[in-house]
Amino acid sequence: QVQLVEYGGGLVQAGGSLRLSCTASGLTFSIYAAAWFRQAPGKEREFVAAISSRISGDTYYADSLKGRFTISRDNAKNTVYLQMNMLKPEDTAVYYCAAGVADMSTRARDYVYWGQGTQATVSS
Repeated sequence: QVQLVEYGGGLVQAGGSLRLSCTASGLTFSIYAAAWFRQAPGKEREFVAAISSRISGDTYYADSLKGRFTISRDNAKNTVYLQMNMLKPEDTAVYYCAAGVADMSTRARDYVYWGQGTQATVSS
């Protein structure tokens, strides 16, 4: 059974940082592209960042988040990370990790496996 479990959400003040982790089990994680999406109350799920399954570890970010968020992965630990810095109240959302075979896709429908989400709340 494939599972993706996110960790690291919480409450932080504006300007602070959070590091989200997502650990996968039940699949050969290294062959899958991984990504983070988020969904704020009353809004659609939106793409945050993606990281390739290739050795190069190429990454891609939503334009509005470049420079503040960093995605990385450790295949030995079956884990993908999202480092979020200089957080703003508008970053408040449930953050989801996902795995799929379409490398570097920004479309949620291209990802097969999803975590349950972790809440990140940024206070002003």
